[in-house]
Amino acid sequence: MIRVLLADDQQIVRTGMAMILSVEDDIEVVAQARDGLQALEMNALHRPGVVLMDIRMPRLNGLDALRRLTRPYAEHRPQVVMVTTFDDEEYLARAVEAGACGFILKDSGPRLLAEAIRAAAAGDAMVSPSITVRLLRRLRTSPGPAPATGLSPREEEVVLLLARGMTNSEIAAALGITVGTVKTHLTNVQAKLTARNRVEIAAWAWRTGLAEPCAQTVSPVATAVPSARTGLTSR
Repeated sequence: MIRVLLADDQQIVRTGMAMILSVEDDIEVVAQARDGLQALEMNALHRPGVVLMDIRMPRLNGLDALRRLTRPYAEHRPQVVMVTTFDDEEYLARAVEAGACGFILKDSGPRLLAEAIRAAAAGDAMVSPSITVRLLRRLRTSPGPAPATGLSPREEEVVLLLARGMTNSEIAAALGITVGTVKTHLTNVQAKLTARNRVEIAAWAWRTGLAEPCAQTVSPVATAVPSARTGLTSR
């Protein structure tokens, strides 16, 4: 069972997400928080596996709460998925740096919400398809480390496709390899880059210039096609 904490200053949003998740057999909402400080308290008390965190909240905003939850010496470090709107785009790059493992829009459909939680719990990441490449392209304007020299040509190909929003299955099909091989490459890349998750791998690719804009970068929007798994998912 995946234990989830909902953190949002709007009660109607928390109630709506809780209702959506209540029908999922493998997900349990164990606590709710109305601001960042209460989120820290509920995290310590209930020790959830995943936190859905709004960015803009009173007393302590979601970004600062995220930093506290993911700091190395934190007593309990959950996976944190940021819940955002298009107006919050300026904060997303900083959330990547702070260790967020995914981003979803507040108007995402029920299936995408549940999939984001499952991906986070599995140590993977999901970004709403409508903001995936917008977010990562924005990171190109931020200073970053020089490209790692330890990546093999095949690993660079995998990272490039990941940065363009492809899933593991799509990467495998594009390169003519198995999904298992894709996962192995990404595990090696994560170790070489000391990246915490797939989002950080993709962010590195955009910052260093490995990823460049292309015409087709994101799968169809998941809310429009309920069965689609899009963004930085692992499958």
